[in-house]
Order: sequence, then C-alpha cells, then structure tokens
Amino acid sequence: MKQRTLFPWELIGKEIEVVKASNKSNLGMKGKVVDETKFTLKIKIEGETKTLLKKNIIFKVEPTGQLVEGKDIVKRPEERLK
Repeated sequence: MKQRTLFPWELIGKEIEVVKASNKSNLGMKGKVVDETKFTLKIKIEGETKTLLKKNIIFKVEPTGQLVEGKDIVKRPEERLK
C-alpha cells in the first residue's frame, strides 16, 4: 500500500503551476497564491486574480516541484495546518 503525504504548509505566497485540471482552460496556469478557502485557491497571474476549485486540479509547488492533488487539501487552511 502506497503511503500518501498531505501538504501541511501554508500555500499563500507560494508559486504554483496547474499540471492537470478537469477544466482544460485552467491547465498550465502559473501564478502566486494570494488567498485560500476550503474549496478554492485564488492565484494572481499578470495582475489578474483567478479562482481555481481545489477538487478539480493537480498543481506543482515551486521551487520544490512537489505535486499536490487539490482534492487532498479540500479543507480550511487552519484545519490542514493542525
């Protein structure tokens, strides 16, 4: 059985890149996380803020390259950090 690790760190201020998305227009988006709620991430791309549903994306955190499945972190940031 493969052990899964959850992403316990704060995402606000991190650069992310969407590597897989159910909505193909979100694929390849790259920007800085400016806000996080239970179900969404808001990222700033070239001065514009986009809202992404966590459950629909897999993203890479820069500069570590760690892949995170959004469905695994569908909870409030403060709940995830406990």
